[in-house]
Amino acid sequence: MTAPVLDRLPAPRRATRERPRRRVGWVAPPAAGAAVLLSGAPVASIAQGPGWFGYAVGVVGLVVAVGLALRRTHPVVVALAQLAAVLELLVALFSDQILPGPAAAEELGNLLAGAAGQIDTGLPPVAATPEILLLVTGAFGLVTVVGYAISVSAAAPAIAGIPLLVVFAVPTALAGSALPWWAITAPAAGFGLLLLTREGARRQLPAGVAVTAAAIVVALLLGSAATMVGTGGRFAGGSGTGGSGGSIGLNPFTSLRGQLIRDSPTELFRVSGLPRPQYLRAITLRDFVPQAGFQVGAPAPGVPLDGPLPAGAGQGGERAVIDVENVGFRDYWFPLYGHPQEVTGLSDDDWRFDPASGTAYNRHAREEDDWQQQAVLPAPTATQLRAATGPLDVDRAYLSTEGVDPRAAALAVDATRGARTDFDKAVALVGFFTAPDSGFSYSLQTTPGAGDNALVEFLTVGRTGYCEQFSSAMAIMLRTVGVPARVAVGFTAGTAATGYRSVTTADAHAWVEAYFPGHGWTTFDPTPLTDGRALVPPYVQEVRDQERETGSQNQDDDLTPGELAGADGGPTPEPPTAPPVEIGGPTPAGPGFSLVLPVAVLVVAMLGLAPAGLRVLLRRRRLAAVAAGGPGAAVAGWEELLAESTDRGVLVRSSDTVRAAARRLIREHRLDDNAQQALRTVVRAVEASWYGQQRPDETPEVAGELGAVVRTVAAGIAAGSRLSLRERLLPRSVLRRDTTPAAAEGHPDGG
Repeated sequence: MTAPVLDRLPAPRRATRERPRRRVGWVAPPAAGAAVLLSGAPVASIAQGPGWFGYAVGVVGLVVAVGLALRRTHPVVVALAQLAAVLELLVALFSDQILPGPAAAEELGNLLAGAAGQIDTGLPPVAATPEILLLVTGAFGLVTVVGYAISVSAAAPAIAGIPLLVVFAVPTALAGSALPWWAITAPAAGFGLLLLTREGARRQLPAGVAVTAAAIVVALLLGSAATMVGTGGRFAGGSGTGGSGGSIGLNPFTSLRGQLIRDSPTELFRVSGLPRPQYLRAITLRDFVPQAGFQVGAPAPGVPLDGPLPAGAGQGGERAVIDVENVGFRDYWFPLYGHPQEVTGLSDDDWRFDPASGTAYNRHAREEDDWQQQAVLPAPTATQLRAATGPLDVDRAYLSTEGVDPRAAALAVDATRGARTDFDKAVALVGFFTAPDSGFSYSLQTTPGAGDNALVEFLTVGRTGYCEQFSSAMAIMLRTVGVPARVAVGFTAGTAATGYRSVTTADAHAWVEAYFPGHGWTTFDPTPLTDGRALVPPYVQEVRDQERETGSQNQDDDLTPGELAGADGGPTPEPPTAPPVEIGGPTPAGPGFSLVLPVAVLVVAMLGLAPAGLRVLLRRRRLAAVAAGGPGAAVAGWEELLAESTDRGVLVRSSDTVRAAARRLIREHRLDDNAQQALRTVVRAVEASWYGQQRPDETPEVAGELGAVVRTVAAGIAAGSRLSLRERLLPRSVLRRDTTPAAAEGHPDGG
């Protein structure tokens, strides 16, 4: 048996210098961070307001700063330090702790569970609650760490497009409408910026910029023609910037509709002590923004909810002591019946009550166990409401019609023609929407209109919607005829059970409250419901009965005062003053992860495929260098062969020479004669590139052969040692980048 051909090679000189680790420049890290932020532009379509962007900038900047500070250390150390920094930032921002620990983990876990509940019950754009901000901040931090490791530490910016694609694709898939043009061009620009950090990119800069810009323009033009790229006005359901008077620009209806379309309703409350069915109010909406709808305003500081509550207008009525068992409701807003007198049994003393809006709120989402409320349940008669006179001691904002289309005002005037009192106007508008011949119908399958004026479109063309559209339209129409009005969001009376009434997510609803001097805010429901959940107030039914008796009008003959007629809707608005929030609903552990789970699976899949993708990129880069020739061609081919060997568990020792490493490859991978001869050619080319005066690709033996011989050796290694699926997905040559190839170690110039 003959000795391997490599044994006859002259002995090379020993390595005298170690190849230095590739240095990280100052440009690539900031470029990686900017690319992540640009790729996250579509998040603006699923999160309300600009607040989330500040958190994203903060966490991305932190990851980049840590990377720059540790740029001379091992990539694994950099990644671990970045992850630790992200965790510490999350703890500092979203918990009451200073350092990570069990207490901080519990607080963050509760917030994530709350985010899951909001995602489950809400529709985009969701409010930027602390729960959602935690989710956004953590996601941006994780993606930045992964993107930094790939684009900067591994110098593979093209592969970093995978995590950037996740940042773009997930919010795009969840967005409730087509993306605006900037949400598409920004991610493309981010990926282009990332590609500019690769080696040799400057030489291709002009052509690359031109091609990329042309592709973006063409995509935008085609997309605009085919899918109406852009955003349109939305009636009472858009993501407007908010109204005047400190409005925080939140959409109170997104979670409401989300609760109504749940596959299976979730029980929220069990209520006992009600003398008759009542609506349960969570929040009221005063500020109307054209093309955006009613928005949540910042509540007044108010008074402690667990203390004496101020008496307001309309304190006449039946007094009741109501016991509420909380089954699954967690929110910033505390639901109340009628005119609250006292609330006891609260575990959190941060609840505040704003008498002007009639709502109670907390700066943090809370889930109280049980409580007892003493309330006055107003029961005015139609005669009393018709006779209501006196000064309107309410904020003039409840009469604001700024920006309302004159056509809507004209419809209101026509619908209330002949009504002599404010009460008659309110009853007339209820009939305008609910009369059998009104032409309006209730449906959850519709979305807010997007025409030039969605309010007029709903009133004249669409005439189909759910409680959001009906309550918003009637409130505005009441204002145009001089009646103070607001929208209330909460729950209908629920269904009767043994000893209590059960209120579920299916009872979520929105209705109208009109103000009458001496009586305060009075309920009117304009939604033509058909499922037996809504209430017809006794004073409205009284008018209907009177009209039926006089023969002037015949509507809803079969209804009696207090009878349930149908329902929809409920609450989920947002936070009070400082924190931007959306009314939360229940936060069940199971369904809450309906959207989080696919995202998590996608991220895990991306992380799992990243090593294999990086290996493919490195292989192509080395083989391209071999085919191009030049001083580094032989070394590139040798490094690829060592990577093929490393992937199969055969690692060269740092003390091995090129020849010793080659003999190890022959022995471990059982190379045949052809592969051995090809390997000898590669070794001679490497030695010539290091020690010879002539370029290896110019020698007669190697010219035109190097690419072919490298592929021959690689094929021999593959034939002798086949890769398992695990080895293909997790290549050792990528995961063990600290192992320096013997060829590089032997280079006297450290190259």
